[in-house]
Amino acid sequence: GQLVQSGGGLVQPGGSLRLSCTASERFFYMYNMAWFRQAPGKEREFVAAIIWSGGVTRYADSVKGRFTISRDNVKNTVYLQMNSLKQENRAVYFCPADGWKELRITSEHYTNWGQGTQVPAPS
Repeated sequence: GQLVQSGGGLVQPGGSLRLSCTASERFFYMYNMAWFRQAPGKEREFVAAIIWSGGVTRYADSVKGRFTISRDNVKNTVYLQMNSLKQENRAVYFCPADGWKELRITSEHYTNWGQGTQVPAPS
């Protein structure tokens, strides 16, 4: 299925943004979902992941307490709420899916990547 991302935009230092990722897949509720990001000149890195039921989440240490991943299986959508944004959060954010039973945080396990959403540096 296709993953279509939305959200992003300009933000002030310490501000908030919410990213969304909507799946066309009818079996979205069966997939674990995650957010990864890639900053200019850097490798793609894990940000957050949520299990298919929404009952388990995992976060990168750098975003714990500031970012929240959630999902709505009726709307086939996963969200990333980003608060207290910093310069280092500037990156392109991607949402992929993983059909494995356990929640994983490495990118090679994920497929069906969204198109990416640019999150600029706060200004």
